[in-house]
Amino acid sequence: MISPTPTPVQRVPVVIVGAGPAGLTIGNILRAASVDCVVLETESREFIEQRPRAGFIEEWAVRALRERGLADRLVERAQTHGECEFRTGGERHRLRYAELTGDHHFVYPQPLLVTDLVREYADVRGGDIRFGVRDVALHGIDGDRPSVLYTDPVSGERRRVDCEFIAGCDGARGVTRACVTPGRGTVARFDYGVGWLALLAEAPPSCDCVVFGVHPRGFAAHMARSPQVTRYYLEVTPGEDPENWPHDRVWSELHARLSATGAQPLTEGTLIEKRVLDMHSYVVEPMTHGRLFLAGDSAHLVAPIAAKGMNLALHDALLLADGLIAYLGSGDDGALRGYSAACLTRVWEYQEFSQWFAELLHGPTSGDPFRAGSAGARLRRILGSPAASAAFADSYIGVGAGERPR
Repeated sequence: MISPTPTPVQRVPVVIVGAGPAGLTIGNILRAASVDCVVLETESREFIEQRPRAGFIEEWAVRALRERGLADRLVERAQTHGECEFRTGGERHRLRYAELTGDHHFVYPQPLLVTDLVREYADVRGGDIRFGVRDVALHGIDGDRPSVLYTDPVSGERRRVDCEFIAGCDGARGVTRACVTPGRGTVARFDYGVGWLALLAEAPPSCDCVVFGVHPRGFAAHMARSPQVTRYYLEVTPGEDPENWPHDRVWSELHARLSATGAQPLTEGTLIEKRVLDMHSYVVEPMTHGRLFLAGDSAHLVAPIAAKGMNLALHDALLLADGLIAYLGSGDDGALRGYSAACLTRVWEYQEFSQWFAELLHGPTSGDPFRAGSAGARLRRILGSPAASAAFADSYIGVGAGERPR
Protein backbone atom coordinates (compact mmCIF):
# COMPACT_ATOMS: atom_id res chain seq x y z
CA MET A 1 0.00 0.00 0.00
CA ILE A 2 1.40 3.39 -1.05
CA SER A 3 1.34 6.06 1.67
CA PRO A 4 -0.28 9.38 0.73
CA THR A 5 2.09 12.23 -0.03
CA PRO A 6 2.52 14.28 3.17
CA THR A 7 1.41 17.88 3.22
CA PRO A 8 4.49 20.15 2.91
CA VAL A 9 4.98 22.08 6.14
CA GLN A 10 6.61 25.46 6.69
CA ARG A 11 7.02 27.33 9.98
CA VAL A 12 7.04 31.11 10.48
CA PRO A 13 6.16 33.28 13.48
CA VAL A 14 3.14 34.96 11.84
CA VAL A 15 0.69 34.06 9.09
CA ILE A 16 -1.38 36.93 7.72
CA VAL A 17 -4.60 35.93 5.97
CA GLY A 18 -5.69 38.66 3.56
CA ALA A 19 -3.76 41.24 1.53
CA GLY A 20 -5.81 44.37 2.06
CA PRO A 21 -4.61 47.54 3.79
CA ALA A 22 -4.57 45.87 7.22
CA GLY A 23 -2.74 42.70 6.22
CA LEU A 24 -0.17 44.45 4.06
CA THR A 25 0.53 47.11 6.69
CA ILE A 26 1.15 44.40 9.28
CA GLY A 27 3.37 42.50 6.84
CA ASN A 28 5.49 45.53 6.03
CA ILE A 29 6.00 46.50 9.67
CA LEU A 30 6.95 42.92 10.58
CA ARG A 31 9.42 42.72 7.68
CA ALA A 32 11.03 46.00 8.76
CA ALA A 33 11.53 44.47 12.23
CA SER A 34 12.98 41.24 10.73
CA VAL A 35 9.98 39.17 11.85
CA ASP A 36 9.27 36.38 9.38
CA CYS A 37 5.71 36.18 8.05
CA VAL A 38 3.65 34.80 5.18
CA VAL A 39 0.71 36.61 3.58
CA LEU A 40 -2.02 34.43 2.03
CA GLU A 41 -4.49 36.03 -0.40
CA THR A 42 -7.29 34.28 -2.29
CA GLU A 43 -7.38 36.85 -5.11
CA SER A 44 -4.72 37.75 -7.67
CA ARG A 45 -2.34 40.67 -7.30
CA GLU A 46 -4.00 42.37 -10.26
CA PHE A 47 -7.41 42.04 -8.62
CA ILE A 48 -6.49 43.56 -5.25
CA GLU A 49 -4.63 46.43 -6.96
CA GLN A 50 -7.75 47.35 -8.95
CA ARG A 51 -10.60 46.55 -6.55
CA PRO A 52 -12.61 49.79 -6.04
CA ARG A 53 -12.75 50.86 -2.42
CA ALA A 54 -12.74 53.92 -0.17
CA GLY A 55 -10.41 56.81 -0.72
CA PHE A 56 -10.23 59.02 2.40
CA ILE A 57 -7.40 58.57 4.89
CA GLU A 58 -7.25 60.58 8.10
CA GLU A 59 -4.13 62.57 8.88
CA TRP A 60 -3.18 60.62 12.03
CA ALA A 61 -3.07 57.45 9.88
CA VAL A 62 -0.91 59.08 7.22
CA ARG A 63 1.50 60.31 9.89
CA ALA A 64 1.75 56.80 11.35
CA LEU A 65 2.35 55.21 7.94
CA ARG A 66 4.91 57.84 7.06
CA GLU A 67 6.87 57.18 10.26
CA ARG A 68 7.13 53.55 9.15
CA GLY A 69 8.24 54.39 5.60
CA LEU A 70 4.91 53.39 4.03
CA ALA A 71 3.45 56.70 2.84
CA ASP A 72 5.99 58.31 0.50
CA ARG A 73 3.92 57.88 -2.66
CA LEU A 74 0.71 58.65 -0.78
CA VAL A 75 2.03 61.99 0.47
CA GLU A 76 3.48 62.80 -2.94
CA ARG A 77 0.35 62.02 -4.98
CA ALA A 78 -2.69 62.47 -2.74
CA GLN A 79 -4.94 65.51 -2.70
CA THR A 80 -5.74 66.95 0.73
CA HIS A 81 -9.16 68.13 1.85
CA GLY A 82 -9.89 70.36 4.81
CA GLU A 83 -13.49 71.36 4.11
CA CYS A 84 -16.82 69.71 3.45
CA GLU A 85 -20.05 71.22 2.20
CA PHE A 86 -23.68 70.62 3.14
CA ARG A 87 -26.36 71.44 0.59
CA THR A 88 -29.90 71.72 1.83
CA GLY A 89 -32.91 73.85 0.89
CA GLY A 90 -31.07 75.05 -2.20
CA GLU A 91 -28.26 76.61 -0.14
CA ARG A 92 -24.57 75.78 0.39
CA HIS A 93 -22.94 75.63 3.82
CA ARG A 94 -19.16 75.15 4.15
CA LEU A 95 -17.61 73.57 7.22
CA ARG A 96 -13.84 74.17 7.38
CA TYR A 97 -12.80 71.33 9.64
CA ALA A 98 -9.06 71.71 9.05
CA GLU A 99 -9.22 75.20 10.53
CA LEU A 100 -10.93 73.73 13.59
CA THR A 101 -8.72 70.68 14.07
CA GLY A 102 -5.46 71.33 12.24
CA ASP A 103 -5.92 68.02 10.37
CA HIS A 104 -6.87 67.13 6.79
CA HIS A 105 -8.15 64.15 4.85
CA PHE A 106 -5.86 62.64 2.23
CA VAL A 107 -7.75 61.59 -0.91
CA TYR A 108 -6.01 58.38 -1.98
CA PRO A 109 -8.14 55.49 -3.25
CA GLN A 110 -7.55 52.18 -1.51
CA PRO A 111 -6.33 50.41 -4.70
CA LEU A 112 -3.44 52.88 -4.89
CA LEU A 113 -2.52 52.30 -1.23
CA VAL A 114 -2.73 48.54 -1.70
CA THR A 115 -0.52 48.79 -4.81
CA ASP A 116 2.06 50.76 -2.82
CA LEU A 117 1.98 48.34 0.11
CA VAL A 118 2.25 45.23 -2.10
CA ARG A 119 5.19 46.74 -3.94
CA GLU A 120 6.94 47.65 -0.68
CA TYR A 121 6.29 44.26 0.92
CA ALA A 122 6.95 41.92 -2.01
CA ASP A 123 9.23 43.80 -4.39
CA VAL A 124 11.27 46.05 -2.08
CA ARG A 125 11.38 44.15 1.23
CA GLY A 126 11.26 40.66 -0.27
CA GLY A 127 8.23 39.55 1.71
CA ASP A 128 6.53 36.19 1.12
CA ILE A 129 3.05 36.69 -0.34
CA ARG A 130 1.03 33.96 -2.05
CA PHE A 131 -1.81 35.00 -4.32
CA GLY A 132 -4.75 32.91 -5.54
CA VAL A 133 -4.64 30.40 -2.69
CA ARG A 134 -7.77 28.30 -2.17
CA ASP A 135 -9.55 26.47 0.64
CA VAL A 136 -7.81 28.32 3.47
CA ALA A 137 -8.42 26.65 6.84
CA LEU A 138 -7.26 27.54 10.36
CA HIS A 139 -6.35 24.94 12.97
CA GLY A 140 -5.27 25.02 16.61
CA ILE A 141 -5.97 28.70 17.30
CA ASP A 142 -6.71 27.88 20.96
CA GLY A 143 -3.31 26.28 21.47
CA ASP A 144 0.24 27.57 21.20
CA ARG A 145 0.93 25.97 17.79
CA PRO A 146 -1.73 27.15 15.35
CA SER A 147 -1.49 26.39 11.64
CA VAL A 148 -3.02 27.50 8.38
CA LEU A 149 -3.71 25.11 5.51
CA TYR A 150 -4.37 26.13 1.92
CA THR A 151 -4.36 24.73 -1.60
CA ASP A 152 -1.62 25.93 -3.93
CA PRO A 153 -3.27 27.44 -7.03
CA VAL A 154 -0.64 26.11 -9.46
CA SER A 155 0.12 22.59 -8.23
CA GLY A 156 -3.17 21.90 -6.51
CA GLU A 157 -1.11 20.66 -3.59
CA ARG A 158 -2.35 21.04 -0.03
CA ARG A 159 0.16 23.04 2.04
CA ARG A 160 0.48 23.88 5.73
CA VAL A 161 2.15 26.76 7.52
CA ASP A 162 2.73 26.38 11.26
CA CYS A 163 3.06 29.60 13.23
CA GLU A 164 2.74 31.29 16.59
CA PHE A 165 0.09 33.83 15.59
CA ILE A 166 -2.48 34.36 12.85
CA ALA A 167 -3.57 37.84 11.75
CA GLY A 168 -7.07 37.61 10.30
CA CYS A 169 -7.32 40.38 7.70
CA ASP A 170 -9.47 38.77 5.01
CA GLY A 171 -12.62 40.84 5.40
CA ALA A 172 -16.28 40.39 6.14
CA ARG A 173 -16.65 37.13 4.20
CA GLY A 174 -13.27 35.66 5.04
CA VAL A 175 -12.45 32.43 6.76
CA THR A 176 -10.92 34.09 9.83
CA ARG A 177 -14.11 35.89 10.80
CA ALA A 178 -15.99 32.60 10.40
CA CYS A 179 -13.94 31.31 13.36
CA VAL A 180 -15.99 33.55 15.65
CA THR A 181 -18.59 30.95 16.55
CA PRO A 182 -21.13 31.11 19.39
CA GLY A 183 -19.22 30.81 22.63
CA ARG A 184 -16.10 32.47 21.22
CA GLY A 185 -17.52 35.98 21.00
CA THR A 186 -20.41 38.17 19.96
CA VAL A 187 -21.24 40.01 16.75
CA ALA A 188 -23.20 43.23 17.33
CA ARG A 189 -25.07 44.39 14.21
CA PHE A 190 -26.94 47.50 13.14
CA ASP A 191 -29.06 47.96 10.00
CA TYR A 192 -29.57 51.56 8.89
CA GLY A 193 -32.65 50.69 6.83
CA VAL A 194 -31.42 52.53 3.72
CA GLY A 195 -29.46 51.70 0.60
CA TRP A 196 -26.85 53.73 -1.21
CA LEU A 197 -26.39 53.56 -4.95
CA ALA A 198 -22.58 53.77 -5.19
CA LEU A 199 -21.38 55.29 -8.45
CA LEU A 200 -18.04 55.98 -10.05
CA ALA A 201 -18.12 58.45 -12.92
CA GLU A 202 -15.44 59.19 -15.48
CA ALA A 203 -15.89 62.88 -14.84
CA PRO A 204 -13.76 65.47 -13.06
CA PRO A 205 -14.98 66.57 -9.61
CA SER A 206 -17.53 69.37 -9.66
CA CYS A 207 -16.51 70.74 -6.27
CA ASP A 208 -13.21 71.06 -4.40
CA CYS A 209 -14.50 69.14 -1.37
CA VAL A 210 -16.91 66.44 -0.24
CA VAL A 211 -20.53 67.48 -0.69
CA PHE A 212 -23.42 66.10 1.38
CA GLY A 213 -26.83 66.76 -0.12
CA VAL A 214 -29.76 66.63 2.32
CA HIS A 215 -32.83 66.63 0.11
CA PRO A 216 -36.52 65.65 0.43
CA ARG A 217 -35.99 63.05 -2.31
CA GLY A 218 -33.09 61.45 -0.46
CA PHE A 219 -29.48 61.90 0.47
CA ALA A 220 -26.78 62.39 -2.20
CA ALA A 221 -23.02 62.85 -2.02
CA HIS A 222 -20.11 63.96 -4.21
CA MET A 223 -16.56 62.83 -3.36
CA ALA A 224 -13.47 63.38 -5.50
CA ARG A 225 -11.43 60.26 -6.26
CA SER A 226 -8.92 61.71 -8.74
CA PRO A 227 -8.76 64.64 -11.18
CA GLN A 228 -10.61 62.44 -13.70
CA VAL A 229 -12.92 60.29 -11.55
CA THR A 230 -15.65 61.21 -9.04
CA ARG A 231 -17.52 59.07 -6.54
CA TYR A 232 -21.22 59.77 -6.11
CA TYR A 233 -23.84 58.27 -3.81
CA LEU A 234 -27.64 58.32 -4.00
CA GLU A 235 -29.97 57.14 -1.26
CA VAL A 236 -32.19 54.34 -2.60
CA THR A 237 -34.39 51.55 -1.29
CA PRO A 238 -32.37 48.71 0.29
CA GLY A 239 -31.88 45.83 -2.10
CA GLU A 240 -32.82 47.87 -5.15
CA ASP A 241 -31.51 46.65 -8.50
CA PRO A 242 -28.84 49.08 -9.77
CA GLU A 243 -30.06 48.41 -13.30
CA ASN A 244 -33.16 50.43 -12.36
CA TRP A 245 -30.84 53.44 -12.50
CA PRO A 246 -29.78 54.09 -16.09
CA HIS A 247 -27.44 56.95 -16.99
CA ASP A 248 -30.12 59.61 -17.51
CA ARG A 249 -31.99 58.82 -14.30
CA VAL A 250 -28.78 58.87 -12.23
CA TRP A 251 -27.67 62.26 -13.49
CA SER A 252 -31.14 63.77 -13.26
CA GLU A 253 -31.38 62.74 -9.60
CA LEU A 254 -27.84 63.88 -8.79
CA HIS A 255 -28.52 67.30 -10.31
CA ALA A 256 -31.75 67.60 -8.33
CA ARG A 257 -30.38 66.51 -4.95
CA LEU A 258 -27.08 68.41 -5.16
CA SER A 259 -28.32 71.66 -6.66
CA ALA A 260 -27.72 74.87 -4.69
CA THR A 261 -27.45 78.56 -5.40
CA GLY A 262 -23.96 79.42 -6.61
CA ALA A 263 -22.85 75.80 -6.96
CA GLN A 264 -20.96 74.72 -10.06
CA PRO A 265 -23.13 72.42 -12.22
CA LEU A 266 -22.19 68.75 -12.06
CA THR A 267 -19.94 67.54 -14.85
CA GLU A 268 -21.49 64.39 -16.26
CA GLY A 269 -19.54 61.37 -17.48
CA THR A 270 -19.70 57.65 -18.14
CA LEU A 271 -20.69 55.57 -15.11
CA ILE A 272 -17.96 52.94 -14.67
CA GLU A 273 -19.33 51.46 -11.43
CA LYS A 274 -22.89 51.13 -10.22
CA ARG A 275 -23.88 48.99 -7.22
CA VAL A 276 -26.29 49.21 -4.32
CA LEU A 277 -24.91 49.05 -0.78
CA ASP A 278 -27.32 48.14 2.00
CA MET A 279 -26.13 50.31 4.87
CA HIS A 280 -25.24 48.17 7.88
CA SER A 281 -22.47 47.84 10.45
CA TYR A 282 -21.16 45.14 12.78
CA VAL A 283 -18.57 44.75 15.52
CA VAL A 284 -16.97 41.49 16.63
CA GLU A 285 -16.07 41.31 20.33
CA PRO A 286 -13.47 40.41 21.34
CA MET A 287 -11.13 40.80 18.36
CA THR A 288 -8.80 38.09 19.68
CA HIS A 289 -9.52 34.37 19.83
CA GLY A 290 -6.61 32.39 21.20
CA ARG A 291 -3.73 32.92 18.76
CA LEU A 292 -6.02 34.52 16.14
CA PHE A 293 -6.12 38.33 16.02
CA LEU A 294 -8.75 39.95 13.78
CA ALA A 295 -8.13 43.26 12.03
CA GLY A 296 -10.06 45.47 9.63
CA ASP A 297 -13.35 44.24 8.16
CA SER A 298 -12.79 40.81 9.67
CA ALA A 299 -13.47 42.44 13.04
CA HIS A 300 -15.80 45.30 12.21
CA LEU A 301 -17.65 46.90 9.35
CA VAL A 302 -18.63 50.54 9.50
CA ALA A 303 -21.03 51.83 6.86
CA PRO A 304 -19.26 54.27 4.48
CA ILE A 305 -21.24 57.22 5.80
CA ALA A 306 -18.19 58.97 7.29
CA ALA A 307 -15.37 57.21 5.38
CA LYS A 308 -14.06 55.41 8.46
CA GLY A 309 -13.50 51.82 7.30
CA MET A 310 -9.97 51.98 5.91
CA ASN A 311 -8.87 54.20 8.79
CA LEU A 312 -10.05 51.63 11.33
CA ALA A 313 -8.25 48.88 9.41
CA LEU A 314 -5.00 50.85 9.54
CA HIS A 315 -5.45 51.57 13.25
CA ASP A 316 -5.87 47.85 13.97
CA ALA A 317 -2.86 46.96 11.83
CA LEU A 318 -0.53 49.45 13.48
CA LEU A 319 -1.45 48.26 16.97
CA LEU A 320 -1.29 44.57 16.09
CA ALA A 321 2.04 44.79 14.28
CA ASP A 322 3.66 46.63 17.17
CA GLY A 323 2.22 44.12 19.64
CA LEU A 324 3.53 41.14 17.68
CA ILE A 325 6.99 42.69 17.44
CA ALA A 326 7.07 43.37 21.18
CA TYR A 327 6.13 39.79 22.01
CA LEU A 328 8.29 38.03 19.43
CA GLY A 329 11.24 40.30 20.14
CA SER A 330 11.30 40.47 23.93
CA GLY A 331 8.39 38.38 25.22
CA ASP A 332 6.38 41.47 26.23
CA ASP A 333 2.74 40.43 25.76
CA GLY A 334 1.12 43.59 27.17
CA ALA A 335 0.15 45.08 23.81
CA LEU A 336 -1.26 41.80 22.53
CA ARG A 337 -3.31 41.29 25.69
CA GLY A 338 -4.66 44.82 25.37
CA TYR A 339 -5.10 44.74 21.59
CA SER A 340 -8.82 44.07 21.43
CA ALA A 341 -9.75 46.66 24.04
CA ALA A 342 -7.51 49.30 22.48
CA CYS A 343 -8.97 48.74 19.01
CA LEU A 344 -12.58 48.61 20.17
CA THR A 345 -12.34 52.00 21.87
CA ARG A 346 -11.83 53.64 18.48
CA VAL A 347 -14.17 51.22 16.68
CA TRP A 348 -17.13 52.13 18.88
CA GLU A 349 -16.40 55.86 18.72
CA TYR A 350 -16.38 55.68 14.92
CA GLN A 351 -19.51 53.53 14.87
CA GLU A 352 -21.36 55.95 17.14
CA PHE A 353 -20.36 58.94 14.99
CA SER A 354 -21.41 57.16 11.80
CA GLN A 355 -24.80 56.33 13.28
CA TRP A 356 -25.21 59.94 14.49
CA PHE A 357 -24.21 61.28 11.07
CA ALA A 358 -26.51 58.85 9.26
CA GLU A 359 -29.49 60.12 11.20
CA LEU A 360 -28.63 63.68 10.18
CA LEU A 361 -28.44 62.66 6.50
CA HIS A 362 -31.33 60.18 6.33
CA GLY A 363 -33.73 61.43 8.99
CA PRO A 364 -35.39 63.96 6.66
CA THR A 365 -36.54 61.17 4.30
CA SER A 366 -37.37 58.58 6.98
CA GLY A 367 -41.12 59.22 6.77
CA ASP A 368 -41.09 59.94 10.50
CA PRO A 369 -41.82 63.63 11.27
CA PHE A 370 -40.05 63.39 14.63
CA ARG A 371 -36.85 61.97 13.12
CA ALA A 372 -36.99 64.52 10.32
CA GLY A 373 -37.37 67.39 12.76
CA SER A 374 -34.54 66.13 14.94
CA ALA A 375 -32.26 65.70 11.93
CA GLY A 376 -32.95 69.27 10.85
CA ALA A 377 -32.12 70.55 14.31
CA ARG A 378 -28.89 68.52 14.32
CA LEU A 379 -27.75 70.04 11.03
CA ARG A 380 -28.64 73.58 12.06
CA ARG A 381 -26.69 73.14 15.28
CA ILE A 382 -23.43 72.05 13.65
CA LEU A 383 -23.74 74.83 11.07
CA GLY A 384 -24.64 77.53 13.58
CA SER A 385 -22.77 76.71 16.77
CA PRO A 386 -18.96 77.02 16.92
CA ALA A 387 -18.84 74.44 19.71
CA ALA A 388 -20.99 71.98 17.75
CA SER A 389 -18.94 72.60 14.59
CA ALA A 390 -15.73 71.87 16.48
CA ALA A 391 -17.13 68.65 17.98
CA PHE A 392 -18.31 67.49 14.54
CA ALA A 393 -14.92 68.33 13.01
CA ASP A 394 -13.06 66.32 15.67
CA SER A 395 -15.17 63.23 15.01
CA TYR A 396 -15.17 63.66 11.23
CA ILE A 397 -11.37 63.78 11.02
CA GLY A 398 -10.74 61.28 13.84
CA VAL A 399 -9.20 63.62 16.40
CA GLY A 400 -9.25 62.24 19.94
CA ALA A 401 -10.69 58.83 19.08
CA GLY A 402 -8.98 56.36 21.39
CA GLU A 403 -5.22 56.21 21.47
CA ARG A 404 -3.37 57.12 18.31
CA PRO A 405 -0.71 54.63 17.23
CA ARG A 406 2.79 56.05 17.44
